[in-house]
Amino acid sequence: MSWESDLFAVFEDLEGQADYQTVTLASRLMGSAGTEVTLGVLGVGPLTGTVDRVAAEWLLVSSGKHDWVVSVDAITTVERASVRAVAEETWSPLTRLGLGSALRRIAEAGERCRLHLRDGSHHEGTLRRIGADFCELVEGDDRRMILVPFTALSAAQSRA
Repeated sequence: MSWESDLFAVFEDLEGQADYQTVTLASRLMGSAGTEVTLGVLGVGPLTGTVDRVAAEWLLVSSGKHDWVVSVDAITTVERASVRAVAEETWSPLTRLGLGSALRRIAEAGERCRLHLRDGSHHEGTLRRIGADFCELVEGDDRRMILVPFTALSAAQSRA
């Protein structure tokens, strides 16, 4: 190889690295839609299931009898993800809906769910209202109301 070939190879490598630096975790997860993956999730541990839907802030995972809404920033690892990514500018406008939108669907359905928090604790009940940065859960026979900030929430698990 000549020095020119070596130089062009270096430039191609740098160009490839620069392109990949713009790829987000959500883009890789979008490329993994329909794939079974194992996620490491803060406060939950390993979660294996099929990636059904991906948005910038959350993803929907089917695992056995349960569906999970997982906060993307609570993911610590992803195993068996697709090698491809889908550029965010090509995503449907619906994928830009925030975590609150996913939780509102659970609240509107009136389904029981378990909220898994990043500290490892959890609360089970029915989501009542969803604010801009928190959700309201009604828990227990005494119908105790608990407010959970989105920053503390790792995942919401269906209990139906």
